[in-house]
Amino acid sequence: MHDDDQNAAEAGGKHRADGAPQTGDDVTGGRHADDGPDGETVARAAAEEGHTAGSAGGDGSRGRTGRRTRGRWAWRAAIAAVLIGWLVLGALGGPAVGKLSEVQENDNANFLPKQAESTLVANESAKFVDSKALPYFVLVERESGITPDDLTKVKAFQAKIPTLDLGDGKTVGDYLTAPIAPAIPSKDGKALLITVQTDSTRADEVVKDGETALFAIADTMRTAIKQDLTPTGLSVYVTGPGGVFADFVVAFSGIDGILLGVALAVVFVILLIVYRSPILPIAVLLTAVFGLALAALVVYPLAKHDVLQLNGQSQGILFILVVGAATDYSLLLVSRYKEELHDYESKYQAMRIAWRASIEPIAASAATVILGLLCLLLSQLGSTKGLGPVGAFGIAGAFVAAMTFLPAILLAFGRRIFWPSIPRLDHVHAGDQVGGRRLWGRVSGLVGRRARRVWVISVVALLACAAFLPTFKASGTSQEDLFLNEVESVTGQEQLAKHFDAGAGTPVQILTPVANADQVVQTATKVDGVGTASASQAPGVPPKVVDGKVLVQATLTIPADSPDATKVVQHLRTELDKVSPEILVGGNTAINLDVLDASKRDLRVIIPSILAVIFIVLMLLLRSLVAAVLLVFANVLSFGATVGVSALAFNHVFGFPGADPSIPLYAFVFLVALGIDYSIFLMTRVREESQEHGTRPGILIGLAVTGGVITSAGVVLAATFSALAVLPILFLVQIAFMVAFGVLLDTTVVRSLVVPSLSYDIGKRIWWPSKLGS
Repeated sequence: MHDDDQNAAEAGGKHRADGAPQTGDDVTGGRHADDGPDGETVARAAAEEGHTAGSAGGDGSRGRTGRRTRGRWAWRAAIAAVLIGWLVLGALGGPAVGKLSEVQENDNANFLPKQAESTLVANESAKFVDSKALPYFVLVERESGITPDDLTKVKAFQAKIPTLDLGDGKTVGDYLTAPIAPAIPSKDGKALLITVQTDSTRADEVVKDGETALFAIADTMRTAIKQDLTPTGLSVYVTGPGGVFADFVVAFSGIDGILLGVALAVVFVILLIVYRSPILPIAVLLTAVFGLALAALVVYPLAKHDVLQLNGQSQGILFILVVGAATDYSLLLVSRYKEELHDYESKYQAMRIAWRASIEPIAASAATVILGLLCLLLSQLGSTKGLGPVGAFGIAGAFVAAMTFLPAILLAFGRRIFWPSIPRLDHVHAGDQVGGRRLWGRVSGLVGRRARRVWVISVVALLACAAFLPTFKASGTSQEDLFLNEVESVTGQEQLAKHFDAGAGTPVQILTPVANADQVVQTATKVDGVGTASASQAPGVPPKVVDGKVLVQATLTIPADSPDATKVVQHLRTELDKVSPEILVGGNTAINLDVLDASKRDLRVIIPSILAVIFIVLMLLLRSLVAAVLLVFANVLSFGATVGVSALAFNHVFGFPGADPSIPLYAFVFLVALGIDYSIFLMTRVREESQEHGTRPGILIGLAVTGGVITSAGVVLAATFSALAVLPILFLVQIAFMVAFGVLLDTTVVRSLVVPSLSYDIGKRIWWPSKLGS
């Protein structure tokens, strides 16, 4: 029998009754005796609540009364100051939350490193045109064929486009970089293509009702089309890069209201079930809202002045991170506070002990996530690099709110905040349930009786799920696949490919020395997937030469934003390198290829960095090398299993075409950095109990005490991330599924079974090399 087995067997119900109760001065988060506090503790608690512990007369009584009064007013003043301070922060930060959408940047080209080949081409190509153009394609289609009357109406509409009113005295013509060229007919005679070139540097200008020029141009043209062309029986679509970006604006338009509202509503319902109180969930949600306001106060000005990059995805993730983290931290603190209220009459004494006991694991958890997110600064992609500090500020806001505002509001309401399930001074504890009939008593009992069998079966099951990890497809998707609902720009791109070369309008740009121009054209047209190539900007016009270089444009025969197109560009680069190493290949397809390459590099660099940071934090927190290794191993295994199950779901259940190349990295950050939280919450409590009762009994007590609250926290975080699925964007829906499933897997299997059973099997050596393990 293990040296701790006897203690473990006796852990349930007896671990509090064998010693004298500790006084408030002695307790810094330890357990308390079942027989209740002694006279000194009762007197102190009564004094803090404004009651007397017994009769006393004379000057001594008046002195104690004065101290009680001063102490009571000091507590009240501190609580009032904290609440007023947060109200002021909320008033300042609330508007900043609403304005985050105004400082988003969603263009892939702006996220690439300066040394990327496509970035170099983009910078040089500006010398060949008057402005960096953002094209909108107006595709006009009639299945039976375009008629002469159709041509007349289309010409009239085309002439009208520059005069379309955008509001605030601005028209579409104010944003054109060149006159609109005549419509190009398709070879099959069934379609016409109008290209509207606009100035991308002015796309973010606000024209009316807070709308950007990017969205207003597409929206205004679509409105005019419905009035002028649709009634004639023509099918007309506004598509191209401008149309796609405009539809992204619509898709992300719910990020401020709908996403946050759904997340808060879901959390509120879960908290109602967990607490069975109508008041406490409101306090927790206010904590999350104030944490978000604090984060927005920092993120908004930094994004506005280009110190960090914020896009629609990182803004949505910021909202979810803050709500989820603030709720998790609140659950842990409230659980410990409620536990202490069963031992102390004074709410102040209970909060003091609960706060001291909670600050270390919550701070360690927040630090782990923050440091993990900051590892994203190592990324070559601006979007990923921007998410690092954005998410870090969000976690910091959640932590500060949970450890300041929440304690103040809990003390302001006292025990009444738990109504109708008000905790009484009865010395009843969750740790007394080890081996009992309740769920976590039975789980802890199972771990104590069958530790090795539990962890072996669990690990084998996780490895079986992880076996499908290689089938996860993260090589990118086309822009059409990014939307999960039907949008006009996607339908237009599909129809465009039926009548024109699929890559029309988004050519590959090849920057070459003028001496190699003809050879570049010949080489490019021989590459499979390339339709035409030309150095002339128009038929019969000689190539424009700038600084001894020429810009060759090649049109692909396949959709320019498809994964297959990136393979064509990769092949094209290889062939042109043989002509001259000075030749550079850029354009939208090349941008997608460079993003894919940068994402692969980020995986190789950032994942080991995050693991190293997490390992160091765990080692310092738990003062153990073995425990840190175990927790990192368990969470990496959980991540592998999650990706494997996600691959099965995405490929065979949901039928997704693939995933963004940054998905694995984002999933790793959230699942490992956030998932480690629950192991931290468990093992810090296990260590605390082990110091008093021994390692194996401490493991069972820690599991029984934290089981309910950590599982609740996991459900809340999973539900919060699931709220991302309300936005019809493939990337966010996939992140929502992976994080929600991964968190539930972590809380129900890894933290509940693998970590405690493996720790139990190892015994006190789990704390090596600290004294607790000797």
